[in-house]
Amino acid sequence: MTKNYYEILGIQKGASKDEIKKAFRSLAHKYHPDKNGGDASKFKEVSEAYAVLSDDKKRAEYDTYGRTFNGGGPGAGAHGAGFNPNDFGFDFSGFQGQGFEDVDLGDIFSQFFGGRGAAAGRRGRTRGADISVDIDLSFSEAVFGVTRNIVLNRTSVCATCGGNGAEPGAKLETCKICNGKGKIHEARSSFMGTFTTVRNCDTCHGTGKIPSQKCKQCHGLGVTRKQQEVGVIVPPGINDGEIIRITGGGEAVPGGATAGAPGDLYIRVHLKPHPTLHRESNNIITTLSIKLSTALSGGEYALETLDGPLTLKIPAGIEFGEILRVRGKGVPIGAAANERNRGDATSPSAHGRRGDFLVKINIELPKKLSKNAAKLVEELKKEGI
Repeated sequence: MTKNYYEILGIQKGASKDEIKKAFRSLAHKYHPDKNGGDASKFKEVSEAYAVLSDDKKRAEYDTYGRTFNGGGPGAGAHGAGFNPNDFGFDFSGFQGQGFEDVDLGDIFSQFFGGRGAAAGRRGRTRGADISVDIDLSFSEAVFGVTRNIVLNRTSVCATCGGNGAEPGAKLETCKICNGKGKIHEARSSFMGTFTTVRNCDTCHGTGKIPSQKCKQCHGLGVTRKQQEVGVIVPPGINDGEIIRITGGGEAVPGGATAGAPGDLYIRVHLKPHPTLHRESNNIITTLSIKLSTALSGGEYALETLDGPLTLKIPAGIEFGEILRVRGKGVPIGAAANERNRGDATSPSAHGRRGDFLVKINIELPKKLSKNAAKLVEELKKEGI
């Protein structure tokens, strides 16, 4: 479940930066692990909330998506950024001269409170950054679905070496820095004691292997930065503001698949309004203006729908505001909707069942009557019509 950072800090969603900072300082001093009655888990929680809400970009992403992207994409959260205790009003000057002059307190807090580096070390695999893009669709494209090609400038697995960083034909050797383990253990001293952390080896990127001869294309990184065209299959029946997720469509990590999984690609959909049609649930609705004579005696009208021209029969005696229903000419539902809800944009789907096309009747009343028309109206009055 997504955390509510505003509730954690006890503030309203529209709180100012000063209110956010004031709320954090109060709670941080209350829960600080070094104080009697402190609570490390709550201190971590309020620190995470402050790290997001105090940053304009992260706060905007959190308010929009319920999460922050921060380079590492959804899931990176507040831990993607470094933890700087000095930003939160804590004074550590008393530790000077006590053997902690060379200790990076920000690094220690980041590791102690679940920073990205520490988490990656525990998992043994890193994850590439997510990418977020926006696309515009016409009304018809949103109803029936469409395949869109978008151009991305992203980090991808090197096509020459396949991600292992080695020149074709070169051997992979055991990394001498981590002895082939892919991880490095480090002991760091702090005012809270000695912490042992585990991180991925920077030399082999966590794979435990290094190439005897580096790939000339990627210089041994296993990834290259380039423009790529990606085909995005938009499922039928998508709504304005929905997000399509392509697993693995984000940034690749150095070292290729062995070192870690690529991030995801998120496509946010924006729909252009149609001049005569609008959508309500799975139905498509339009308004048709007919003549008074047609309303009285019935007739036929030609309509343009998303499926092509349609001849609509108007029953005699129809009233203003009545709705005529054409079944099966609305928005695809069923299998298509399920696919959209899964956020799966890797395969097209059949239209399956569809909603209806609804025509709301508007009766045009003449502003002026000819003499013959006026006589006919008088005759109708006599007949009680």
